[in-house]
Amino acid sequence: MTDVQAQPSNWNVPNVLTTLRIVSVPFFAWALLVDGGDSITWRCVSFVIFAVAMITDKIDGDLARKHNLVTNFGKIADPIADKALTGMAFIGLSIVGDIWWWVTIIVLVREWSVTLLRLSILQKVVIAAADLGKIKTTFQAIALATLCLPLRDPDLASWLEVPGDVIFYLAQVCLAIAVALTMWSGYEFFRDVWKQRASLRKA
Repeated sequence: MTDVQAQPSNWNVPNVLTTLRIVSVPFFAWALLVDGGDSITWRCVSFVIFAVAMITDKIDGDLARKHNLVTNFGKIADPIADKALTGMAFIGLSIVGDIWWWVTIIVLVREWSVTLLRLSILQKVVIAAADLGKIKTTFQAIALATLCLPLRDPDLASWLEVPGDVIFYLAQVCLAIAVALTMWSGYEFFRDVWKQRASLRKA
C-alpha cells in the first residue's frame, strides 16, 4: 500500500511572498507614474519596490522547492504575480516614454500567451522553465529596474547627466537582449508544448 503524500498548506511563506508581490503592483505603478514619471523621489521608490519584488520572486521559489512547499495556488499565483509586475513596468515605462510601445506590446503578448497556455495545460503537460528563459528574466529584471530610476531627469545634478545617459543606454541594451531572448524562448516553449502534445496523442 502506497502512502499518499500530504499536500502542503497554502498558508506558507512562499505563498505569502507571492501574494505580497501581487499587492505591490498598484503601489509600484503609482510610484512610477507620479507627476507623469517626473518625480525623482517617487521614481526611486518605484525602483525599490520593483527590485524588492523581484528578489522575493527568487526567494519564494527557492523556499518552496527546498522545503517542499509547492502548492497549486503557488503554481498559479507565482507566474501571475511575475507577469503582473513586469507587465506593469513595461506599460508604465512606455507611458513615461522610456520604452517604445511596440516593444511593450510584443513582450506582453508573448509573456501572457505563454503564461495562459502554461496554466491551461498544467495538469496534462509539464514544461520546465528553460535556462534560456531564466537568462531572459535576469536581463529583463535588470533593464526594467534600471529604467525605473530617473536617469535622464532634467532636475538631476549636472554631474549626473553623463552617467545617467550611459546607464540609461546600457539598460536599453539589456532590454534589447531580453526582448530577443523573450521571443526565442517563447518559440522554444511553444515548440516543446507541440512536441509533448503530439507524443501524448500517439501514446
